[in-house]
Amino acid sequence: MGGVPTKHHTKGKVGRRRSHLAMKKERLLVCKNCGAPKLPHRVCPQCGKK
Repeated sequence: MGGVPTKHHTKGKVGRRRSHLAMKKERLLVCKNCGAPKLPHRVCPQCGKK
């Protein structure tokens, strides 16, 4: 057997599968120590505090 698909997938089925592939908006928080924008659960790039 090869990589040949055995069944046809409808546009709706493919669309439902791909509905989670959209890029998500990047969320930024404000550092409590220096006020610089930072990603959640990461060390602040400005001051190095969590």
